[in-house]
Amino acid sequence: MSDKAIDIQQMEKIFGNMVNVMDRSKSDIFLISEQSRRSYEEMQTELAEVKESISHVITEGDSLENLSRHSRKRLATVSKDFVTYSEEEVKQAYGVANDLLVRASINKMEEKQLRERRDELERRLMLLLSTIERADQLVNQVTTVMTYLTSDLKNVSTALETARHKQDFAIQIIQAQEEERKRLSRDIHDGPAQMLANVLMRSGLIEKTFVQQGPEEAMQELSYLKEMVRGALSEVRRIIYNLRPMALDDLGLVPTLRKYLLTISEYEAPLIIHFQSNGAEKRFASNFEVGIFRLIQESVNNSIKHAKTDEIWVKIEWLRESVNILIKDQGLGFDTNEVKEKSFGLIGMQERVELLKGKMKVTSKVGEGTSILFQIPLDEDL
Repeated sequence: MSDKAIDIQQMEKIFGNMVNVMDRSKSDIFLISEQSRRSYEEMQTELAEVKESISHVITEGDSLENLSRHSRKRLATVSKDFVTYSEEEVKQAYGVANDLLVRASINKMEEKQLRERRDELERRLMLLLSTIERADQLVNQVTTVMTYLTSDLKNVSTALETARHKQDFAIQIIQAQEEERKRLSRDIHDGPAQMLANVLMRSGLIEKTFVQQGPEEAMQELSYLKEMVRGALSEVRRIIYNLRPMALDDLGLVPTLRKYLLTISEYEAPLIIHFQSNGAEKRFASNFEVGIFRLIQESVNNSIKHAKTDEIWVKIEWLRESVNILIKDQGLGFDTNEVKEKSFGLIGMQERVELLKGKMKVTSKVGEGTSILFQIPLDEDL
């Protein structure tokens, strides 16, 4: 009995030292993150100044080019008609042309140096941003681990048995959140942000076109601009819809799913998604309907991402006391024995099914596709 007590005391001592080390490490990582963030902000300021300088240098270069062109014409005129012009005038014309040539050369060199500095700053900013994201992720992971490790020091032996599973799942949740934020950031950057930047450029082009080519050409450019704005609006709506389909509350699960799957088919063409709902749909609490929607959404996304298939079948069967949902593809498939313990997607779906008090069955073989069956009980009180 005393040996067991000594063992636990020793474990608690080791445990306490480990927590202290992790706490110090967390502080160090946080300090690195903050220092990197300050450097990132300073570098962003410098990058903005460099870009502004590039704009000024380009404007100055254009002006010098015009002046140089006029000076060369003046020099050619003076050189051809040297009888009319004095030697002093010829020298002056030559000097002006030469001076403008030197200034233009210096301007080009400055522009090249500024562009190189801009490219270097942008590369360093990308590296710093990666460092900041990694540091923040590590801080979150360490915080999560410490939360579980310090939750109950009196029951260290029990905590040590369960902490690994909880820690792994908590870290995976954090990683999934970070991945979703990155995906959303990429969607906005590659979609609406780029389109709005093009709209800004087009608006300037319309003004120039109106002045130089007249109203008809400007109206044509304006029609292009409308298409760009319409595309940007469509992208924004798609991103919002993926985050939370508002039609779910108004129309219900089946119409929302039908619209969502049709949108995904169009966006992922030539993918075809077959949707079928049998029986009378019932309305339930928002959280219940959202839970079912997310299960189907996750399953379809997994098929698109991993199965490499051109066709997906989604079938809902409404029974009196339950709803059965089948998502099937004929894609690459996988070995369920190898993937089951490592797939956060399957674990997350299993967790969601358990919250809905349902069951999930995954059937798949390599090269023979995958099918996922959800059986969700219907509680009339929901």
